[in-house]
Amino acid sequence: MTETQSAAEYWENRYRENGKSWSGSANAALVREINGVAPGSALDLGCGEGGDALWLAHLGWSVTAVDIAPSALAIGAAEQQPGDDITWIAADLSDWLPPRSYDLVSSCFLHSTVDLPRERILRRAATAVAPGGQLLVVGHSGAPHWDAPEGHHHHAPEELPTPDEVLASLQLEDGDWDVLTNELVERPDARLGTTIDGILRLRRRVE
Repeated sequence: MTETQSAAEYWENRYRENGKSWSGSANAALVREINGVAPGSALDLGCGEGGDALWLAHLGWSVTAVDIAPSALAIGAAEQQPGDDITWIAADLSDWLPPRSYDLVSSCFLHSTVDLPRERILRRAATAVAPGGQLLVVGHSGAPHWDAPEGHHHHAPEELPTPDEVLASLQLEDGDWDVLTNELVERPDARLGTTIDGILRLRRRVE
């Protein structure tokens, strides 16, 4: 990223130049945590090419999928099937405000090699969870996987928090939430053999 290039320009150029970069499958943590949950409305933050949004829509969820790169959204939209209820929104999550509340708010691997106010985005995401709804935050834990082969860390380890640290950073009101999942999980990785993901799933209590 150059000094004059915005985060939106960086990500849009990356997707436009590289084309489809991911498998198109839903993230394993999302499948494990949400499979079997009754469908409702879902917000997918930093949806990228839309693998998670498409999986949720196939199960009957009404999905709002938000990403900073229109080219990434176009890849997902091209895979959308008739009957899939997905609204694709190109927006910078740094200042985008959810217009409503949702039964599920999901943020999977919302990391960036350029500046990203992740904690602020996740706190805002929590406010968009409807009573009885769930918040799912999945992230890399430890050294960023994209840095490991060379050993050069563009992000300090503390920038990839544990689920406990994510929970603390959300600054949630006591008594308003139940913790359903808080754990580190090993996942197969084509480059590293295995990598460790931090998974935090919360349910907002009904008053």
